[in-house]
Amino acid sequence: MRLGMFMQPVHDPKRDQTQVIDEDREAIILADKLGFEEVWVGEHAAATVEPITAPLVFLATLLGETKNIKLGTGVFCLPNHHPAQVAGQSALFDHLSRGRFQMGIGTGSLSSDVELFEVGGDTDRGDMVRESMEHILAIWEGEPPYKREGKYWNVKIEDMGRSDFGVGHFVKPYQQPHPPIAISIMSPKSGSARMAGERGWIPISGAAFLHPRYTSSHWETYAEGCEKAGRTADPEIWRVSRSIVVAPTDGEALDYILNPDGPMSYWYQYFLSSIRTRGLTKFVAPEGHPDPDSMTWQDIAKEQCTWGSPNTVLDKLVALRDLTGHFGVLTAMAHEWDDKEFCRRSMTTLAKDIMPKFSQHAEADLTARAAE
Repeated sequence: MRLGMFMQPVHDPKRDQTQVIDEDREAIILADKLGFEEVWVGEHAAATVEPITAPLVFLATLLGETKNIKLGTGVFCLPNHHPAQVAGQSALFDHLSRGRFQMGIGTGSLSSDVELFEVGGDTDRGDMVRESMEHILAIWEGEPPYKREGKYWNVKIEDMGRSDFGVGHFVKPYQQPHPPIAISIMSPKSGSARMAGERGWIPISGAAFLHPRYTSSHWETYAEGCEKAGRTADPEIWRVSRSIVVAPTDGEALDYILNPDGPMSYWYQYFLSSIRTRGLTKFVAPEGHPDPDSMTWQDIAKEQCTWGSPNTVLDKLVALRDLTGHFGVLTAMAHEWDDKEFCRRSMTTLAKDIMPKFSQHAEADLTARAAE
């Protein structure tokens, strides 16, 4: 069991944007020192609450200040970009990072971005992701001339008059045949999960968003896609995200997440506004909840965040794995650093105290199951 980080990030727009971006960088630098395997950073064009508009630009500032952590987009919202731009920029970053790049992709769901790029309504963004990746992989795997015509985009370079100088040729990735590709998965029985299985991509499940009882359906659907493609589904590739707050005592952790002036309050109020707008409250509510639309942000915070003392958090992570089935990487959600000492301590305790025990439990469980 390995540890990663998923960073949307979400920040109160009233805070200084330079400061919060610097704090996000600090969190990743600390994660690298603590042995986190990877970080995934989001992309949102038109929302100061999620201010990373270009994740590769942001991640490039960390290349010289981190050593081992893999740097991923979490995610490129492919319907919002021409595939050739994504292919070229990703290949360049792969070289700059000497192969530490992981390419997370997705449909994008932020309402302002969907409106801005005119990909809402009846638009099949999942189909756009599929076509975009076909173009990107064709660019990386092939050579000009290119004449690809699609439903949403065309990739055409036919003038080979200066081909000897490299004109018309794309930069190819550092990692061959290409960087690891991951796709974000939210809805139960997600088509993205099936596509990931069919294509051999990394599935990243949002158990920090929807109730984790739905997360097992992601793996089932992913495995169906693998079977269709004739490959074995390996749960070690599966990422499951979760908000995690560790404090010396359960009471201190609960006080932190329920502080009405704290970052968790803002995050869950923002999250609640999103799922209510999209009619998804039933997917967040505990099983059997009589009225999901009546849930408060406090209800969701207590249910959707893994919080408590080190022992309590370990017990909750074990319960999470029991509910979802085995997965290879726990991707802890990054949240705003209102109290740097508290946040650093929470990250450090998770990485150095809790994760070795959680990994040991997972390994023992897998060994026992294999012996049955």
